[in-house]
Amino acid sequence: MCGRFAVTTDPALLAEKIKAIDETNAAKDASAPNYNVAPTTTVATVVKRHTDPDDESTRRVRLMRWGLIPPWTKATADGGPDNKGPLLINARSEKVSTSPAFRSSAKNKRCLVPMDGWYEWKGEKGSKTPFFMYAGDGEPLFMAGLWTTWRPKDAPKDSTPLLSCTIITTDAAGPLADIHDRMPLTVSAEDFDRWLDPDAPIDEGLLRGHGDLDRIQIREVSRLVNSVRNNGPELIEPAQPEAEQGTLL
Repeated sequence: MCGRFAVTTDPALLAEKIKAIDETNAAKDASAPNYNVAPTTTVATVVKRHTDPDDESTRRVRLMRWGLIPPWTKATADGGPDNKGPLLINARSEKVSTSPAFRSSAKNKRCLVPMDGWYEWKGEKGSKTPFFMYAGDGEPLFMAGLWTTWRPKDAPKDSTPLLSCTIITTDAAGPLADIHDRMPLTVSAEDFDRWLDPDAPIDEGLLRGHGDLDRIQIREVSRLVNSVRNNGPELIEPAQPEAEQGTLL
């Protein structure tokens, strides 16, 4: 599972780093470091799309809502998507090609969700310990994801759609399995284009792999991360003795 993560890389710098077109328009809500990304937050993603039908697809950095909204979702009275159902923040790798909510996106709307790392909790309810899983080399991790577009049923076809995404999870492996039975599916840099290619079917080999597993390290962090109102670099720092952790807001 991946229900909370941290990302500090500016989308414009990310685009430059991975040789992508920055389509975020320097949005303030996505350029600031976020150490406690929660569902429905707007996040930077990487896709590969065509400008014209016959040209070569190129990498683009786009902003999307975290929590995939299927195209058939009904609109509320104010024109937004009806969020009464479960938030589709994660998609199991074993089911993305068959699940009605994900199979259409799995065909040609695959993305990457960059992050510094993600949080998981271990222990009994009421006394769970938070851990941060991150890349030991200090570089971002790129998680396999799916995305889609949504418009109200009666909206003009040329209206700007709402983009949303989900992060794919797989069975946890190695030391990560001691923290949680699921983990985000990482994609290595050499496999970015294989995963993102809008003209090729989904790569089943990547779905069954663990990508950058060897880059991932684990550390216990402060219980301050339990509250989404807390957001700062102290959330990803090694945990201090309980008496020094402070009070949850």
